[in-house]
Amino acid sequence: MKPLTLDLSPATELFPPKIKRRLMDEKLLAVLTIDDPEDAVPVAEALLAGGVRAMELAWRTPGALAALERVVEAVPEMLAGVGTLLAPEQIHAARDAGAAFGVSPGLSVKLLDTARESGFPYAPGIMSPSDLHLAAEYGCTLLKFFPAESSGGLQHLRNINAPFKHLDFRYVVLGGLNETNMPSYLSEPSVSVIGGSWIASPDLIAAGNWEEIRCRAARARQIVDDASRG
Repeated sequence: MKPLTLDLSPATELFPPKIKRRLMDEKLLAVLTIDDPEDAVPVAEALLAGGVRAMELAWRTPGALAALERVVEAVPEMLAGVGTLLAPEQIHAARDAGAAFGVSPGLSVKLLDTARESGFPYAPGIMSPSDLHLAAEYGCTLLKFFPAESSGGLQHLRNINAPFKHLDFRYVVLGGLNETNMPSYLSEPSVSVIGGSWIASPDLIAAGNWEEIRCRAARARQIVDDASRG
């Protein structure tokens, strides 16, 4: 009898290989919550100056989509995605606004279907073996592990990934990461991208403290680069 296999070839992935590779090469993702779209370009430029070239704009404020459009237009070097996608119509809107990719805090069949139908690069959030099982059925190989630290951290990720290790899932790890625990996550083979909001926190953005954001970005980049070499 021919063994059953899951089709996880690039043709069926929800995250196209080219975008996936670029994000995995960066290894570092800044998560931003922006109230005023006027702040979008300065914060993106500060991140770039510090060596962070990928960002997730959390759709938690009325100005999030306008902020994305400004970054896409004025800072093309930035790989700008949208997070906190909770409804199918947000996927369409994010794609039309020029988002390079989208992520969600959880796993939704409606969003998976919409992402596949629209051809939008999309990574759902996972937290359990059931989440991973469903993600595999949809051809997802890049997944968001969130919230990482409060859910059991790296050990929990290892435990839920173990039965699926042969599928070579790759994870974007967010939620509770900081300069201290970043290296331990980067040492895990299945973890391809880490990040968080501490690099450009809402209070720093609101204060227009672009220099501190640049410094935090530079420190985070150095930690990631050192871990990758080590």
